[in-house]
Amino acid sequence: MKFRIDGFTLLLLGAIVLATFLPVRGEAAEVLSVAGSVAVGLLFFLHGAALSRQQIVEGATHWRLHIVITCLTFILFPLMVLPINELSGIVPEWMPEDLGLGFLYLGVLPSAVSSSIAYTAMARGNVPAAICSAAASNVFGMMLTPFLLILLVSTAGSGDFSVLEALRDIVLQLLLPFAVGHGFRPLLGGFLARHENLAFRYDQCVIWLIVYSAFSHSVVSGLWENLPISAIVLTIVLCFALLGFFMLVAHLLVRRFGFTLEDEAAVVFCGSKKSLASGLPMAKVLFSGHPGFGMIVLPIMCYNQIQVIVGAMLAQRYRRLIEAKEENRGTP
Repeated sequence: MKFRIDGFTLLLLGAIVLATFLPVRGEAAEVLSVAGSVAVGLLFFLHGAALSRQQIVEGATHWRLHIVITCLTFILFPLMVLPINELSGIVPEWMPEDLGLGFLYLGVLPSAVSSSIAYTAMARGNVPAAICSAAASNVFGMMLTPFLLILLVSTAGSGDFSVLEALRDIVLQLLLPFAVGHGFRPLLGGFLARHENLAFRYDQCVIWLIVYSAFSHSVVSGLWENLPISAIVLTIVLCFALLGFFMLVAHLLVRRFGFTLEDEAAVVFCGSKKSLASGLPMAKVLFSGHPGFGMIVLPIMCYNQIQVIVGAMLAQRYRRLIEAKEENRGTP
């Protein structure tokens, strides 16, 4: 099987390389940071305007499937990253404190919308269920992610994290623009539906801006001097292990509850994925100005690329199984 790195991944890698050799500094960095905050606010305004209430309501009928996905995303995943964060106190040369905080952050992120739906569709799984679960995960994730992160940080006793500032910034920069955008849905919903590709490109531009700005700040603060190669290798290994574990757990749970193979595909993809598109903008708000921002977002960036590669392989396998099941059903 041939592996191909998509163009956006190359752009993100390019942003890291550019920030490494030409980081933005001084007043230009401050201007870029403000521009990033405005861009994130507009991003969530557009998400609010594009989201249909019907998407969530229609999926509520398959409540058992959604409960399984929600538990995997917001309960089991956060619990599994707690021991990883403890490594920062045992082997700090392998797991610096900010990198441990990054794994805590990875654990509380919502499911990835576009890739969860795309891979479920590629697998010929239950696409309506995937749409509803992934959309609901991201809507509720804006409220759950900061609270869960605060809970994990308090439990682990790690990281320099201001609870009141985090809540204030989440409300002002994420929830308020999202709510206002949803109020403008009657005016903007049709336009955004007709120009989905334009909105998608804007998402990518915002993510690129955040990556370049954040890594510039981290490089100036000594990111590469403080992040050993061993920590990068361990991050990649742990991301592979987490993805494999959650795909296996999702597979076992759906078999235990007697779901169909189509439902299984939706649970496996929605329950194991984490959203880079939501994760980086929220990190921009939660960890604004943090000198270790580059380490904090490293786990989600690694996990995202791994889930893209593994997801493509698994989707093809599910597609073959589902097509074979349909052929057998049609055999007299």
